[in-house]
Amino acid sequence: MAIGPRLEFRQGQSLVITPQLQQAIKLLQLNNLELQAFVEAELEKNPLLQRDEVDAEVAVEAPAPESYAVDSVPDGAAAADMDGGASDSHADASPGERDSGETGSEPSGGQIDWSKAGRGGSFEGDDNLESAHSREKSLWEHLHEQLTVASLAPADQGVAVVLIDAIDEGGYLRADLEETAERLACAPERVESVLAVIQGFDPAGVGARDVRECLMLQLKDRNRYDPAMAALLDHLDLLARRDLPSLKKICSVDDEDLRDMIAEVRALTPRPGAAFSTGETAQTVVPDVHVREGLGGLWHVELNAETLPRVLVDQRYHARIAGGARSDQDKTFVSDCLSSANWLVKSLDQRAKTILKVASEIVRQQDSFLAFGVEHLRPLNLKTVADAIGMHESTVSRVTSNKYVSTPRGVFELKFFFTSSIAATGGGEAHSAQSVRHKIRQLIDAESRESEVLSDDALVDILKEAGVDIARRTVAKYREALKIPSSVERRRRLREHA
Repeated sequence: MAIGPRLEFRQGQSLVITPQLQQAIKLLQLNNLELQAFVEAELEKNPLLQRDEVDAEVAVEAPAPESYAVDSVPDGAAAADMDGGASDSHADASPGERDSGETGSEPSGGQIDWSKAGRGGSFEGDDNLESAHSREKSLWEHLHEQLTVASLAPADQGVAVVLIDAIDEGGYLRADLEETAERLACAPERVESVLAVIQGFDPAGVGARDVRECLMLQLKDRNRYDPAMAALLDHLDLLARRDLPSLKKICSVDDEDLRDMIAEVRALTPRPGAAFSTGETAQTVVPDVHVREGLGGLWHVELNAETLPRVLVDQRYHARIAGGARSDQDKTFVSDCLSSANWLVKSLDQRAKTILKVASEIVRQQDSFLAFGVEHLRPLNLKTVADAIGMHESTVSRVTSNKYVSTPRGVFELKFFFTSSIAATGGGEAHSAQSVRHKIRQLIDAESRESEVLSDDALVDILKEAGVDIARRTVAKYREALKIPSSVERRRRLREHA
């Protein structure tokens, strides 16, 4: 074959993300504080943008608040029927229309086609990925990572998320357990047991309610907590006053043992969370969405107008400076400013509508939690929400990151409502994976005699009778994750203790 230059025609498809769409994606994943900072920077550098000083109850041309009916049936199941919703129409504008920056169109007249974003989470000018790897891990991120492998039931996992969010920078729990139980509609004993699990996380001492409990947890972690040490911790005021004779009498130890005990206490840290301090001041969570209960069991979902930046395009000023522009460079600058301003207003408007749409669907899916408490959290994933509202999973993921919703049961991150699931037999409602693990533990804990020991096959049969479609290898995997020995080992142990 001869080697030489030649001309060929090739047809192909490729994904092109325009700078404007990049900006829209970036705005979608920003939290309200980051969004405020971004808009302030745009106001400073774009003379055609101005702040909307008019106080409006709703700052965005969004649909009316969503309302969902909750059927309060005895078993806690809730039927969700939309009473009024956001439009599902997403008019796809062509690239030429998106980039033209036309002056005669209304800023909120178009819709952004989020499907163009694809799965990619980064693009040119987005340093989120780099910053995520370079910054130090916070205490809350460290605790949430351990929570994902704790194999808790779905209700317990929901309680754990609330408790972890109530832990301060020093590692202390700043929430009242009875109040938390009342807010989540669960028993105080459940909250106590979940707190005990969190107190077993790293670093030792995290989740304590006072200094004594913090030191006690660290001593238990070192296997150095005994009655003498418990007496010492009960009288830390004497230790602070250096009243050693009284401590020696109370702890029933000699001088040498007391010195060793005091040295051990001094080696502990009263602030276990300080090692994870990033140097950043903790910010108060401001919800992006409000959910309130209305008449007839309806849930009303509406945006928090206080978190929405209000900016407008100053058309009068544009007309004045556009008429005075003489050089091509001046005309290009004015045109670019107008295009950028129009797109920013449109992006902010579409961001608000998208957050409202995703939050409304999450409320529709998890209305049982709002009505009956944490034990009624349903299995939910990104794909379910994305399919229901006609968006890409990556868009739903961006919307739910660092976005918070205020409900009658407290303020939660939108990602709180997502849990994994296992299919049900007969096409029924899916079961949460955590609840299946919890059921396996309950069945095994009920074994009291050698004849009652359940094999993995027997567990599969029981679960399938309960409507859980699960394989034997999955049961074995869950059992091993719960650190439960095989049926042969359990039968041997019962035989030894008989």
